[in-house]
Amino acid sequence: MEVLQGKQAIIDRVKLPFSFDADKLLKEYLELKLNNFEYYNVIQLRAPAYIVDASIPVPPPADDYADGSWTDWLDTSELESSPYIKSIVEAFKEITSVTLVRLLRLAPHSNVKEHTDPTLGLEIEQSVIRLTIPILQSEKVTFYLNNQPVPMKRGECWYLKLTDAHRVVNSGDTERVNLTIDMIPNENLRAIIKESQLKLVDN
Repeated sequence: MEVLQGKQAIIDRVKLPFSFDADKLLKEYLELKLNNFEYYNVIQLRAPAYIVDASIPVPPPADDYADGSWTDWLDTSELESSPYIKSIVEAFKEITSVTLVRLLRLAPHSNVKEHTDPTLGLEIEQSVIRLTIPILQSEKVTFYLNNQPVPMKRGECWYLKLTDAHRVVNSGDTERVNLTIDMIPNENLRAIIKESQLKLVDN
């Protein structure tokens, strides 16, 4: 959605200039041989170090957990066994610091109720943003942001302003799977997003 105000535009979604092989992503996802699930399932690919390695102590309480600096982050065995997905994560590590990486699974004929993620937006100081790469979905899956569908396709990479209201509807007979990558929005990443937003406005 785009709201024009003079020469300024407020954009809540933008497709970034990255494209990934959806079939490779799906192949590696299927090779994980994950268990069946009901409604919603989260697979950690990169997580707080103490969760991945039990020998690492739990970090002390922090005043602010939003930017991920409260802990070290490690790749899980699921990511280590998925070389193509890992190469995507490594590519983003060259741009900025990557924190949480997950596979988000939504069962057939299931919905994610409308909600907001108060710390997942570029406008939030000392936080992270989340990039979304669809892996498995049908035409009957719709991601709504501010009540407007986001036309995400498999293998594309999107920045979404998740501090705004969003929900997901899966009316199909197959599960929906997204790869999500959380990262610190440094100058490099902000420049990529801004350039993509400007192109959207110009078009």
